[in-house]
Amino acid sequence: MQWDKLATDESINKTIAALQANGIDAIVVNTGEDAKNKVLELIPKQAEVMPMTSVTLDSIGISQAINESGEYHSVRNKLNQLNRETQGAEMQRLGAAPEWAVGSVHAVTEDGKVFIASNSGSQLPAYAYGSEHVIWIVGAQKIVKNADDATSRIYDYVLPIETKRARKAYGLPDTFHSNVSKLLLITKELIPHRITLIFVKEQLGQ
Repeated sequence: MQWDKLATDESINKTIAALQANGIDAIVVNTGEDAKNKVLELIPKQAEVMPMTSVTLDSIGISQAINESGEYHSVRNKLNQLNRETQGAEMQRLGAAPEWAVGSVHAVTEDGKVFIASNSGSQLPAYAYGSEHVIWIVGAQKIVKNADDATSRIYDYVLPIETKRARKAYGLPDTFHSNVSKLLLITKELIPHRITLIFVKEQLGQ
């Protein structure tokens, strides 16, 4: 499978319709810049926002816009000021239920299921329930046919790439391998307009 190949317009439209039927607002934009502008349009100024660790967010400047502009209350900035050893419980609570959570996902099926893989699981509580508002920015190459393809994409394609990224980013040895310690599957959202997924017709993230 070509896991880095952009989905066709037909596949994107089919997936958007399925997501909407499952209670997830979904739209498509052409570029990463369009996605960034849409995200910043959706989030009110001075709102509490947690930009999750994400190659996609970093690549289109969303993390920087939230953390450095002074226009939002960045949960990430607050977490960076705390001590993991002495304030770990407070850090967990802050990350689990920010008002707005912004990030990405690893696969979306044409029947409207969303898959998010994680090693620590730190972003998953906010996505599943904790945050009042969730926004995902997703490159259209992440659309797959079904759940089997979604898990194959994660384990056969994303995981090796993440291993290489982590080794380089954190100076880890060649013996290090990333893990999918936790895998979140969202099949339906019950709270109207809580989750917005923005597909981008560009290869973004992994």
